[in-house]
Amino acid sequence: MAGSLLLLGSSIPHHICRPSNRLSFSSDPRIHAQTRANYKLQFKEVLFSSHSVCRNYNNKLKPVCSLDSQNAQPITQEPVELKRGKDFEQWDSTSAKFAAAANLPFLLLQLPQIILNTQNLLAGNNSALLAVPWLGMLTGLLGNLSLVSYFIKKMETEAVVVQTLGVLSTYVVILQLAMGEAMPFPQFIATSIVVASGLVLNFMKYFNFLNPEIWHIWEDFILVVGLSTLSQVMWSTFIPYVPNTVLPGAIVFVSAVIAVLMSRMGKLSEKGVKFLGSISGWTATLLFMWMGVAQMWTNLLNPDNIKGLSAVSMLLAMIGNGLMIPRALFIRDFMWFVGSGWGSVFYGWGNLICLFCLNSISKEFFLAATLSFAAWIGLSFWKDAQAHGLSSPLTSLKELVFGP
Repeated sequence: MAGSLLLLGSSIPHHICRPSNRLSFSSDPRIHAQTRANYKLQFKEVLFSSHSVCRNYNNKLKPVCSLDSQNAQPITQEPVELKRGKDFEQWDSTSAKFAAAANLPFLLLQLPQIILNTQNLLAGNNSALLAVPWLGMLTGLLGNLSLVSYFIKKMETEAVVVQTLGVLSTYVVILQLAMGEAMPFPQFIATSIVVASGLVLNFMKYFNFLNPEIWHIWEDFILVVGLSTLSQVMWSTFIPYVPNTVLPGAIVFVSAVIAVLMSRMGKLSEKGVKFLGSISGWTATLLFMWMGVAQMWTNLLNPDNIKGLSAVSMLLAMIGNGLMIPRALFIRDFMWFVGSGWGSVFYGWGNLICLFCLNSISKEFFLAATLSFAAWIGLSFWKDAQAHGLSSPLTSLKELVFGP
C-alpha cells in the first residue's frame, strides 16, 4: 500500500503536497488549523479520485491507481508508455537513417546502366539504347524533380538528397539517349532547361534564399507541366496501339492552366484549392511511378532488347526505394509510401521478373532478391507496429491508408 501511495503521490500537484511559504510562518493558530484542514481535505479528494488522476496523465506516464489492486505494479517496474516511447524514438531515428542510407543505392542506381550505355555508344551499337525508353526516363526525372520540392516543404532532408541524386543520375542517362539518337533532340533541350531551373530554385528554397512568390509560381509550373506531361506520356507509351496524337497532353495542359488561374483569382472553393494542392504531390508520385510501367511495357514489346537493361540497376532501384518504405510508413505519408512501394515492386522487382523470365539473370539471383525483399517488408511493418504500440502490423497499414 505504501508503494501505491508513493506512486500516486508523484501525480499530486506540488501546491497540494507542500504548504505555502506565506502561511508557514504565521503566528495565528487558527490559520494553522484551517491550513491543515484544507490540506487533509485536498489530499482525500486526490486519493478518492485516483482513477481520474490516472486518466488525466495517461498521455504521459501511466501511473498505477492506488485503489485498484489488480492493476497495481511494483514501483520499480518501468511504465508501459515509457517503454513504448523508447521504441517510438528508436524506430524514428532508425527509419530516418534507413532513408538516408538510400542515398548509396540511388547514387549507384544508374551507374551500371550508364556504363552499359557508354559501352554501346563506343561500340556504335546505338540500337541497344532503345531498350531504355526515353519517355519512361523523362517521367521519372520530372517525378524526382517534383518530389524534391515536395520533400523540401516537409523538411525531410534525407528524402531531398535522395530525389536530387535521382534527378542527376537520370539526367545522365537521358543525355546518353540523346547522344545515341534514342531521344528526340528538341525534347532533350527542353528537359535540360527545366532540370537546370528546377534544381536552382529548389536549392534556393532549401536555404531560404527564394522569394515566396517565385516559389509559388514554380509550384504552379510543375503542376501544369507535370499533369500535361504525365497524361501525354501515359498515352504515348501505348503507341502504335493508340493514335499518335498530342491531344491528351494539350487538353490536360489547358485544363490545368485554367484551374491554376482560377485559384490565383480566388474563384475556387476551399475544397477546390485543397484538391489542387493534393494533385500536385500525387502528380509527382505518378510521374515517378510511370517510369516502371513504361520500362515493363518496352520489355514486353521488344524482348530482344532486354539485354540492354542492367539487372544491377533494377536491384539497386528495389533496394533504394525499399529503404525509404519504413520512414514513409512511420510518419504515415501515404503518397511517399505508394511511390516507394511502387518503385520497389514494379520498377525494381518487376523488371527483375522480366529479366528472369527471359533468362537474363540466374534463378539464384532472382530468388535471393525476392526473399530478401519480402523479409524486409515484413520487418518494416512489424517494427512500425511495435514502435506505435499497435497489436498487429496490419493496423499500421490501416492507419497509413485511413488515418489513426
